[in-house]
Amino acid sequence: MTDDFPAYVDVDYTDGKGETPADYPSIQHKIEKAIEVTRRGLEQYENPAVMWTGGKDSTLTLYFINEVAEEFGYDKPTAVFIDHFQHFEKITDFVEHWADEWGIELVYARNDDVGDYVDEHGLEPGDDIPVDALSEHNRHHIRNILEYEEDTFPFLLDTYVGNHLLKTVALNDALEAYDIDGVISGVRWDEQEARADETFFSPRHDPDIYPPHDRIHPILQFTERDVWEAFWNFVVPTTVDEFPEDGYVPESADDLPEGVTIEDVPISPKYFAGFRSLGSEVSTEKTTQEPAWLQDLENTVERAGRAQDKEDLMERLRDLGYM
Repeated sequence: MTDDFPAYVDVDYTDGKGETPADYPSIQHKIEKAIEVTRRGLEQYENPAVMWTGGKDSTLTLYFINEVAEEFGYDKPTAVFIDHFQHFEKITDFVEHWADEWGIELVYARNDDVGDYVDEHGLEPGDDIPVDALSEHNRHHIRNILEYEEDTFPFLLDTYVGNHLLKTVALNDALEAYDIDGVISGVRWDEQEARADETFFSPRHDPDIYPPHDRIHPILQFTERDVWEAFWNFVVPTTVDEFPEDGYVPESADDLPEGVTIEDVPISPKYFAGFRSLGSEVSTEKTTQEPAWLQDLENTVERAGRAQDKEDLMERLRDLGYM
């Protein structure tokens, strides 16, 4: 990254301001906007990266990046996977497989200081970690930025301290280590109230909070229903040779077209099992066995069971640099 960032970037930070998914009335309109934003991001930033969780939104975003990069000849950005040590089983296997399939370089962002303490002491999620046992870097974030005063904090992802150390600090350290100037993210307007006012290009330039960079949001305009429509009618048919070209919506993992297995499609098996949002193994729940795309998406809560979304916690975390 050059010293004059963000002066070398020519993007409209107001693009999308005041809009909702309804301003993009068809799946074609939504896809066209996603391609436009993705292309702009790949051409404007010197060293962009995509945040990839293995979830549906970031995987859809990565699909658009892969397609746009190949069609227009851009270099594919690195994918950054935040390893918070509490993932669902086999999420990393899924991510590594599709990074290889799509020719994407994958790097891991971890708060190794916390992870090493957990490993050395054999901690389980919910066990306490002494603040004084951590590095000066982490203690600074706990005491000076979060203004947390307790002697210990629980090793849990979906808490104020846990989320900040395991996700935000890990992310910000990776941005600095890899000199990333544009973070491509799969957040959506309808996903969470704290994200409803986002724009397609969103500045994060305060060096006192994070390494200066911009956030790039290609799928803001998608609803949860739109994401699944895009997967089953566009992403999977163009990714899996044996899948019907005009799309097909399976009712279970056993209902895939002949010759297609669950491992062939770029959709986490957890969604087939009924999960609608992939947070952490210990804090994300499901209420039905139906695949995510068959559930009542309009009248039930997508991110139910994720403690970080309660009250104003998400808003506070995002102010500190969380996605």
